[in-house]
Amino acid sequence: MTQPGNEPGVSSISTQDSAAALESGALAPLRDRTYRWLWIGVVVSWVGTWMQTVGAQWLLVDAPNAAALVSLVQAATTLPVMLLALPGGVLADSFDRRWLLFSIQAYFFVVGIVLAALTAFGHMPPALLITFTFLLGVGAAVQLPSWAATVPELVPRSQLRAASRLDLVGVNVSRAIGPAIGGVIIAHFGGVPVVFALNALSVVVLAIALLRWRRPQEAARNRERFVRALRAGGRYVWHEPVMRRLLVRVIIFVVPGVAMWGLLPVIASKHLGLQADGYGALFAALGAGAIVGAVLLGRIKGSLSTNALLAAGAGLYAAALAMLILVPSFIAAVVALVFCGIAWMSVTSTLQAEAQLVLPNWVRARGIAIYTMTFMACQTGGALLWGLLADQVGLRPAVLAAAITVAAGVVLGLFLRVPDTRELDPQLAGPYWTDPQLAFEPEPDTGPVMVAVHYTIAPDREPDFLEAMIKLRRSRLRTGGTSWELYRDGERPNQFVEIFRVPSWEEHLRQHEGRLTATDRVIEEAALAFSDPPAYGDHLLPP
Repeated sequence: MTQPGNEPGVSSISTQDSAAALESGALAPLRDRTYRWLWIGVVVSWVGTWMQTVGAQWLLVDAPNAAALVSLVQAATTLPVMLLALPGGVLADSFDRRWLLFSIQAYFFVVGIVLAALTAFGHMPPALLITFTFLLGVGAAVQLPSWAATVPELVPRSQLRAASRLDLVGVNVSRAIGPAIGGVIIAHFGGVPVVFALNALSVVVLAIALLRWRRPQEAARNRERFVRALRAGGRYVWHEPVMRRLLVRVIIFVVPGVAMWGLLPVIASKHLGLQADGYGALFAALGAGAIVGAVLLGRIKGSLSTNALLAAGAGLYAAALAMLILVPSFIAAVVALVFCGIAWMSVTSTLQAEAQLVLPNWVRARGIAIYTMTFMACQTGGALLWGLLADQVGLRPAVLAAAITVAAGVVLGLFLRVPDTRELDPQLAGPYWTDPQLAFEPEPDTGPVMVAVHYTIAPDREPDFLEAMIKLRRSRLRTGGTSWELYRDGERPNQFVEIFRVPSWEEHLRQHEGRLTATDRVIEEAALAFSDPPAYGDHLLPP
């Protein structure tokens, strides 16, 4: 038998102090030399990505069914991330992230050079262009969770929120610069092939920064098997209420909001009559607005709740999107896109920061991968939806319908509020369960393993105990359990038995050694405190 609890008298962690420590100066992470150069490398590679997007979309803007083809470019960029980000997260949680990221840059370089060469020689029909766009998206599917999991290695937890904002600032700086450069190059300096070649070269800065990074040598560890690691990541997100609510909020905002991103080339060309450089200027206005949004968010975050920021951002986005399509003026479009950028940054950075803060280290890459997959799935489906709708009913009705849907999401958000993450502490608690006392040593693959915990509860404490067990159920399931049940002894009504199953003995040992967070510990302590005498546990294994 073994007691699954902890030592008596351990005080709970002050979540208010932890939350206060999360906020730091907006540029604080950049003081670290390694983070600074890696961040710059990521920004430069994103500049190349946005130049690539402009080049690919502009190459198709005069083709038949341009709205659908341009939206397909967006879909081909995001679909691989939707399909492969979770496997990419498993790789990032399992292998040396420095060399994984470096390998991805080499892959980007080779694919980008081939794409540029074929385009220069006139061998780039729409189907092949979309195929190459998909191949570049495959690399992004591995890079995104790998980089997200690397950031906590580079900065202290007190700077994670600032680093998350800087990540999005980097994306939007590149979004402001990349399209503008791409548009000018397409119009005046060699056309789309040059843009594709510069995208291939843009990975060099990050590759050099990765080679210069002296990452501490990791201790040898027993890596999780690939399929089991996939399942463990999925279980964690499914049984973490805050993550599930964040994913729902992503869906209700991004699906309609992506209409602007997917249809902007058509809006620029058909609605406003602009050339490539004018389209690049619109993209630059959008990115500039996002940068302004990042600055404003850092200043007002303390005075507005998470839910207020999400509502205000989505409302502003809906109004700006309607203005973009209702007022056929270049100046009005620039103003509208600045506000779109502010609003998009406010909503997406808030959601991403909350996800980054709620995920523990052991599953962070996989959790961020699932978040990214959801985000990209919304972009992919939304881009296709609004592109096809624009072809069927016209550009203006489609964009107005998207704006109305975003506004409806503001109302829906009043009923789907994001829980307060200040009460959560995802830092690993370390091994605090006592070692299992077994008469034999099971094989790692032995399973499933059933753990039974016995409680003795006074009648007057039963309602509070049952409420505490609801939270404990989520903790067991998100750290490795596949099922959970609570029984009352029919002969002794004050006796309760908690039973949860784990797929294998190896998985249960991972619960013991590296998955339980400070929040899990507090939850378990609260449940165990109701038992008098103390609760005790049994391990049941198959013969």
